[in-house]
Amino acid sequence: MLKNCILISAVANKGLATATNVAGCLSNLAISRKIHAPSSSRSNELKSANHEQSEKLPDFSKVVICGGGVLGASVAYHLAELGWGKHTVVLEQGRLGGGMTYHSSGLVGVFKPSRAQVRLCKESVQLYSSLSAQGVNLGWTQCGSLNVARTRDRMTHFRRMKAASVALGIECELVTPEQAQKLCPIIQVDDLKGGLWIPGDGVCNPYEMCISLLELAKQKGVQVYEFCGVDKVLTEGDRVSGVETNLGVMGCDTFVNCGGFWARHIGQMSDPVVKVPLHPVEHYYLHTKPIEGLDPSTPVMRDLDGQVYLRQHDGCLLAGGFEPIAKPAYEDGSVPLEVMEVELELPMKFFHPDFPEPNKNDSMVERVLPEDWDHFHVLLEQLLHRVPRLGSAVLHKLTNGPEAFSPDCKWIIGEAPELRNYHVVAGMKTVGISAAGGVGRATAERIITGLFPYDMYELDICRFLGLHNNRKFLRDRSREAPGLHYALHYPFREFRTGRNLRMSPIYPRLREAGAVFGQVMGYERPTYFDPDYVEEGMTKEGQRPYRIAETNTFAKPDWFDFVAREYEACRETVGLCDYSSFTKIDLSSKGREVVDLLQYLCSNDVDVPVGSIIHTGLQNNRGGYENDCSLTRLSENHYMMIAPTIQQTRCKTWIERHLPSDSSVSLSDVTSMFTAIAIIGPFTRTMLSELTDTDLSPKSFPFFTYKELDVGLANGIRTMNITHTGELGYVLYIPNEFALHVYNKLLEVGSKYNIQHAGHYATRALRIEKFYAYWGQDLDTTTTPLECGRSWRVKFDKGEFIGRDALLRQREEGVKRMYVQLLLQDHDPDIELWAWGGEPIFRDNKYVGATTTTGYGFTLKRMVCLGFVQNFDGKGDTQVVTNEYVLSGSYEVDIGGIRYPAKVNLHSPNLPTKYPDQEREGYFATRDKMVTEPILRANITK
Repeated sequence: MLKNCILISAVANKGLATATNVAGCLSNLAISRKIHAPSSSRSNELKSANHEQSEKLPDFSKVVICGGGVLGASVAYHLAELGWGKHTVVLEQGRLGGGMTYHSSGLVGVFKPSRAQVRLCKESVQLYSSLSAQGVNLGWTQCGSLNVARTRDRMTHFRRMKAASVALGIECELVTPEQAQKLCPIIQVDDLKGGLWIPGDGVCNPYEMCISLLELAKQKGVQVYEFCGVDKVLTEGDRVSGVETNLGVMGCDTFVNCGGFWARHIGQMSDPVVKVPLHPVEHYYLHTKPIEGLDPSTPVMRDLDGQVYLRQHDGCLLAGGFEPIAKPAYEDGSVPLEVMEVELELPMKFFHPDFPEPNKNDSMVERVLPEDWDHFHVLLEQLLHRVPRLGSAVLHKLTNGPEAFSPDCKWIIGEAPELRNYHVVAGMKTVGISAAGGVGRATAERIITGLFPYDMYELDICRFLGLHNNRKFLRDRSREAPGLHYALHYPFREFRTGRNLRMSPIYPRLREAGAVFGQVMGYERPTYFDPDYVEEGMTKEGQRPYRIAETNTFAKPDWFDFVAREYEACRETVGLCDYSSFTKIDLSSKGREVVDLLQYLCSNDVDVPVGSIIHTGLQNNRGGYENDCSLTRLSENHYMMIAPTIQQTRCKTWIERHLPSDSSVSLSDVTSMFTAIAIIGPFTRTMLSELTDTDLSPKSFPFFTYKELDVGLANGIRTMNITHTGELGYVLYIPNEFALHVYNKLLEVGSKYNIQHAGHYATRALRIEKFYAYWGQDLDTTTTPLECGRSWRVKFDKGEFIGRDALLRQREEGVKRMYVQLLLQDHDPDIELWAWGGEPIFRDNKYVGATTTTGYGFTLKRMVCLGFVQNFDGKGDTQVVTNEYVLSGSYEVDIGGIRYPAKVNLHSPNLPTKYPDQEREGYFATRDKMVTEPILRANITK
């Protein structure tokens, strides 16, 4: 057997040509591979003669977990801890821990981009520390991690992380380059600006963790079957009913897809198909031979600007990264088994340092791909730059394993919208070990109780549409997504792949007007307009080149002046906005069934006169918001729901799962049938009156009502007297065939009123200044109407509705957090860092909460922050929050380590306006009654 004595420096010193030669040398290593063509169906051939099952599958189990990796093991362990051990079965198509877990690097870090991800990772660390203290072998070592910064913006990001650590409960410390080198002596620091030291981070042995969690689960009754491949997930109606495997058929109530990069393939094994939008990419790391004198306490080092990481492992170095442009695996989509069956003549440790040595002649399933040194070279250069000592190390192995990424580079967790009791845990993008403990617990609680322990919308599988599961879309996006894992997360990050997918009929005209686009749920949505933008070379259609919005700063953005102009139009003349991406759902019935259904789903009273618009929440059993929407009663038994764009799958699924079983209520997703144009500003009524014969006077068409209008030559325009921003105006829901005509007429007539296009950033600024909460940013599944000043929209006396009991209890006991608006003082937005969300809030020098949504108030001339305030006692427990408590304190908001004083509001501030008197009389009389009622917020105390 040849000995691998290749020096890593040989690759870097001679460039890509040498890299290819090294790859060729490595391919000569003594690995005898007997490759078998994958069979068309999973059969008993997957069973090794050395792994015969001593038991047959049970006839039934409450829960079947597909995947014996660390995530499946964690779900099984937590189900067992919650008393469901005897009702849980784990099925693994090969050997336990031999899938994605097999080539995991074992890094465990707690700092993640969002609060939900941080909580999951913190729970993981707590679990690993607790089990290790009990003598359970997880290979857990709390060595800490050092993140280093090459740029000023990266250090700014670290300062923001340090500030947020108070809210997240993470111990961390900003360090100088010299301090960084003391913490990790093997790195060179000449080009560094500093770093962030996180002592609570660590590393673990992924295989030992997987096996140990499964052993603990088995002690409490969980049954585990190796070499048992799932062929089909059986269903009855809209529910899971069982699984068909190569070892037989078994009934079940709940199926959990923990299949790693096989998860998308497993999703296709049911009818209906469960869409799990994932695509595998090649993920590389190298492992050296032992390095003399390497300190065993060397921390994990992440050079985020270089896209690389490094850790110590048994006296060796394990190093890898996330290249800016990733290499998709299995691009042609031909992934039948997606593995090769091989016979190994080398110990398995050659392939991965943590995987056990197999028995002689043991037939294994190898989850590795061929080495590609040319592709890895971009990361190798960065590793050698940061750790020069690596150049003289002896290479042991370059591991290349398929790793699955979701299209938005976030994890995928939750119950599938297509099937009840079908749960997905996938898309962990190489950091599944960091999250496994927390994700396993959250999934187990969701299975048993029906709810996650805290809000995890941004990770929920319901955030996707069918378009996200398109293989070509996923292939293109998979090239971009991995590079964002270590990328600098500026505000409002946009993807560059998968664009121009969903577009309203007026999209070409918006481009001509200078629109700069963002994307949400596949829709191209104007963020702002740059009408003066000119670039050499127009498109063939004579349009301005397509532009994607960017905010490459944490300070005052480049688009500030454009948004200021649009904001001014919406406040003083007329602004025109494309609202087409909003979720639109029609609900109807022959009798009153639809009214009864909505009364049960909604916390507000929806049994209102025809033509009325009701704003309401759809609460869950905890009283939290599953949806926040507007309902328009088009006729006696016909409603139109308008919900946030990101709710298109979620709210439709929520309603469908509560529809009467007799099909008496019809639900139609009409999002793509209507183009929505909002006209906002004090002259909108006068302008629209020139295009319709309908009386638009406040008496005939008051605020929060609906009429079907003729506009120009078009008819059937569903027109709502509401703007979702707090300003006067209308939203026109136009059948697509009339969209261009109506748009052109609005611009034609609006020219005399100085009409201006306005984008999402301007309407966002309007609603923040008006103190309007938004679902997915301010409101979530754990936030109740009583906590955000919307108790007046909850009609307890209308009868039973979902969440009523929880809200009644909260009204009796008092709320323990309260939604507030904070106006920053002594802050210069022209030269100082901006608040972008997640900043800690301090009351009387004590941490009390964090911001949710922030923005610049163009009328108030200052930064405006929305967020929640709590009342912590000396033990850190939350107490009841009252108006007096909120208003009596002195507040500060921490932006990147600098605290700015802030004025607190419990209601919208009075904004100066130039509205004509006749508009004020009609509009604000109604608006004040409907919108400012919560300003009176009575204290919700015992």
